[in-house]
Amino acid sequence: METSRRTVLAGAAAAGLTAAVTGTSYAAEGGARTAPSSKPVRELFGRLADGTKIYRWSLANGGTRLKVLSYGGVVQSLEIPDRHGRHTNVSLGYDSIEEYVAGTTFFGALIGRYGNRVARGRFTLDGTTHQLSVNDGENSLHGGAKGFNTRVWDVEPFTDATGVGLVLRHVSVDGEMGYPGTLRVKVTYTLTARGDWRIDYAATTDKATVVNLTNHTYFNLAGEGSGDIYGHELTLAARRFAPTDAGLIPTGELAKVAGTPFDFRRAKTVGRDIRAAHPQLVTAKGYDHNWVLDKGITRAPEHFATLRDADSGRTMKVATTEPGVQFYSGNFLDGALTGPSGRTYRQGDGLCLETQHFPDSPNQPSFPSTVLRPGETYRSSTVHVFSAR
Repeated sequence: METSRRTVLAGAAAAGLTAAVTGTSYAAEGGARTAPSSKPVRELFGRLADGTKIYRWSLANGGTRLKVLSYGGVVQSLEIPDRHGRHTNVSLGYDSIEEYVAGTTFFGALIGRYGNRVARGRFTLDGTTHQLSVNDGENSLHGGAKGFNTRVWDVEPFTDATGVGLVLRHVSVDGEMGYPGTLRVKVTYTLTARGDWRIDYAATTDKATVVNLTNHTYFNLAGEGSGDIYGHELTLAARRFAPTDAGLIPTGELAKVAGTPFDFRRAKTVGRDIRAAHPQLVTAKGYDHNWVLDKGITRAPEHFATLRDADSGRTMKVATTEPGVQFYSGNFLDGALTGPSGRTYRQGDGLCLETQHFPDSPNQPSFPSTVLRPGETYRSSTVHVFSAR
């Protein structure tokens, strides 16, 4: 039986779910950070081949510093302090617009219309089959060959009671990458007074379509270019995950993590079990799977993940309204790419925690629905809370 977003939300509200992130943040280690906010600053980052100007916006609040591009809504840099107050960029990326245009890693980008994979780039909605752009073998990945990560977004800065931030807007026309309906998308990046980074997504459509928006930042809390993340400790509040086939498409099974390398219910290092001879790890060359969050879909973001680098003391807690997270351990970084540090990115040099609905949901009736219809508004929120001790 198909579980709709509306049904799950109603159930969550009735159950009186707690620990929601409703204001700027929930409490985190290290106490409040009080560095003053500043208005977003815009500078020219580069130009596309057709001459289109790409801007970089710099934001600072609560000790966190964020740099965002109008191209793809890319998080080009995210600086947070360690236990000694020293700032380091903890996100992977590039120094030039040309590298982002040529890149296939989705560093820091906004992802849509559909985050993750759709099997054979095809789904049927209301009796009509839609063929999407295929860009990952026979499958469609992250919206197709020209997904939202390749679009130039309209950006509007703001400073208000919620913090300092950017509102990014994009109109995806009917038929773009094979998706039906004209989708109007609004994404808000906010840095709060505590230094939390919040992402709020909203979208409307004029035809029934499917939507699954996320952000594809690669994190390394020791610092970009510092080496691998296998020593990072990770906790995920998830009792189940979605096994995949050889094309990394979910099989439809939601398997228990207990007794497997996929069990992160108690903190353990990312690298502890990553070389285990588990068929799912062998297929994906590491972790590249959807975890089913115990909390389900919620009206407000709820904590589900904690990532910590013991050497720097940096900790990131993540909360979301989404029912799943794609934990990707940077398996396909192969040393061919160079970051702003001047160091190459190799396997495991960053990890992603992509909050979203499940991969291939349009073709999996037992998964939470990603269908959006006229008159409805898609909403999703994720909060990253940083601290150091």
